Amino acid sequence: MATNKIQTGLRLDEVTYDKALALAKSERRSLNNLVEYALQKYIGEYEAQHGPITLPDE
Repeated sequence: MATNKIQTGLRLDEVTYDKALALAKSERRSLNNLVEYALQKYIGEYEAQHGPITLPDE
């Protein structure tokens, strides 16, 4: 099943990049997948505390 995903650039300092890459490798994930997972987890935790984030088109 194909999903529509938006491609985006991400700028990280070298230490953060190296640590994220090490985590991704240890979890047998791509760096992109790790960043997507971490961001989804953060958004979920934020919404649990503050309520849903409303998007402009909703």
